[in-house]
Amino acid sequence: MRLDKCLANSGYGSRSEVKLLIKSGQVSIGETIIRDPGTDVQESEYDLLRIDGHPAIVKTRVILMMHKPEGFITAMEDDRLPTIADLIPEKWKKSKLFPVGRLDRDTTGLLLLTNDGILGHRLTGPRWGVWKTYRVDTIGKMFSEQDIAEFASGLSLADGAVCRPAKLELLSETQADLTIHEGKYHQVKRMMLGTGRRVTKLHRWRIGPIILDQGLEPGQCRELTIEEIATVYKAVKLNPGHKEKGD
Repeated sequence: MRLDKCLANSGYGSRSEVKLLIKSGQVSIGETIIRDPGTDVQESEYDLLRIDGHPAIVKTRVILMMHKPEGFITAMEDDRLPTIADLIPEKWKKSKLFPVGRLDRDTTGLLLLTNDGILGHRLTGPRWGVWKTYRVDTIGKMFSEQDIAEFASGLSLADGAVCRPAKLELLSETQADLTIHEGKYHQVKRMMLGTGRRVTKLHRWRIGPIILDQGLEPGQCRELTIEEIATVYKAVKLNPGHKEKGD
């Protein structure tokens, strides 16, 4: 991998910022100062990389947590509407990130982005059973204890689609936490509509072991911590150092 790309992917700045860092003589491989941003760096040399004499932490994979705000579509580009790509800080824009699953334009909350294709597939695939929790505000039929059993048994929707068993935790007569582990089109909204209520607000706050950081304002994002990375890979039975092959 090119040295500038390797460092940019690891969060040391944008591609242009990293190039200046290298050209200024602040980057070395072992005892050799490297001034050419295009220098090819082998994986076996990652442990030898130094920035200002300090070991560089090379990240071949990136996982970001985003607090998605209303009004943005879950896509990396669109000709008409603002996208979540507009919210990604410059230093990660070259990391080939993609969203793990999607949230509707009017839905807020936790969105994960990564450049690890296998991880993304497992987090969204029903085979791996990763639960996602949504805070749902509704109008229409009031929630009751009976709804808990109905959602747990697996709802049949108006179009014939059958949902897998879901967990419903009642917070009030119009608000609940709904936890599902599949991702049918507009699923949460369709489940609520099919039980006599309409969603007025939808906010996802959990994906598997990852909980939305309450310190993140809408539109902000951060990298997962080392501990969070370990738990998310463990949740889908994947080694963080896996080779990018098929699933």
